[in-house]
Amino acid sequence: MVHQFRYHPRKLLYLTFELTTTFLFRLPFWVLIYVPRTLRPRQSWSLKKSILIRTLDRLNVVQGRTDSLQVFGDHLTVSEGPDVKHVWVEPTPQLINAEIQGCAEIANVMPRPIPGYWLDKEEMDTDIGMPPRPGEKVVYSLHGGAFIRLSASPHDIAANIGRGLLEHCDNVHRIFAIEYRLSKHAPDEPAHPFPAALLDALAGYVYLTRTVGFSPENIIIEGDSAGGNLALALVRYLVENTRIIDGLPAPPDALLLLSPWVDPNDTAVPPGSRANANMASDYIGPPEGPVALYARRAFLGPLAHVSNGRFNRYVAPGCADARMPHVSFEGFPRTMIVAGEAEVLVDQINTLVGRMKHDLGEKVRYHEARDAVHDFLLFPFCEPERTLALDAIATWIG
Repeated sequence: MVHQFRYHPRKLLYLTFELTTTFLFRLPFWVLIYVPRTLRPRQSWSLKKSILIRTLDRLNVVQGRTDSLQVFGDHLTVSEGPDVKHVWVEPTPQLINAEIQGCAEIANVMPRPIPGYWLDKEEMDTDIGMPPRPGEKVVYSLHGGAFIRLSASPHDIAANIGRGLLEHCDNVHRIFAIEYRLSKHAPDEPAHPFPAALLDALAGYVYLTRTVGFSPENIIIEGDSAGGNLALALVRYLVENTRIIDGLPAPPDALLLLSPWVDPNDTAVPPGSRANANMASDYIGPPEGPVALYARRAFLGPLAHVSNGRFNRYVAPGCADARMPHVSFEGFPRTMIVAGEAEVLVDQINTLVGRMKHDLGEKVRYHEARDAVHDFLLFPFCEPERTLALDAIATWIG
């Protein structure tokens, strides 16, 4: 069950209990058992990293029960602050094809205005929506969070990825991130299942190309975790429809996928699999757990009850189930995929890598970081793997 403690006074009591038991019991226990390096989830991890990742694991449980630990704005509101550069992005219903429109009608989803945020290099202060300089590259960022959490706000932890890219990539001077709608499911009121996020991501891409003026050849679409799923769906939509729908921009020059969640149907962790082995080291919880089940149901919505709806190329491009139709990546741009060796999603990511390399060959680059957890670029303490991955990305971007 999820969100069982989302209302006061139960939430206050539960959070007090968690805080007390963690400081008095869990932390001392973790310190005690992880002092010997051989007992740490990964022997290369420091004592500090081992404890911090176990803390992330516990925070994931707490957020699943309260739904209240990270709130920095949503698709209806914006984060405020002197360093926040936001813009409202208009929807693009005229660019939706019949297939996605049909999914939207089934899900009762309509295009709507949503916020987006600009993030600059530290030494720069670019005006909101300023036209690109000649040859300027931009990263279009789609944040993770299982389609149910986190935010595009520069105050959110998800912005650590954008800041890392800006720090390491000399040719990227700004990031644009869209505040796509998050999905909900019972016990909350169901809202914004697929294709809501895809409609929002498309609107953000059209804003970058048509309003700001970036050429697709200078755009890198980046997505982490669920954002990686969304980035793949957006690029697929552009690849399949750019010559069919009048006014639809061309696909981007490059696609960057960071620990992408590419099979929401995946609930199996068979013995002997890497996913099974990584249950002891990753922090995101088991794929059959209550948070994963909630996210899966929230994202798929009515699509889960449509014939073969769960095996849709837009939602599960890394699905290894025999019922999954062939997924083609012909026409996709050059792609870099980053994963952690110690993450639960590594098997489905490798399924995706194999499919993309089959169709795209050397246009696909895969970087698997040793002993790294899911979406490790979010966390500055995940070193040296974070810096090594960012340097590899910077070289790949050029």
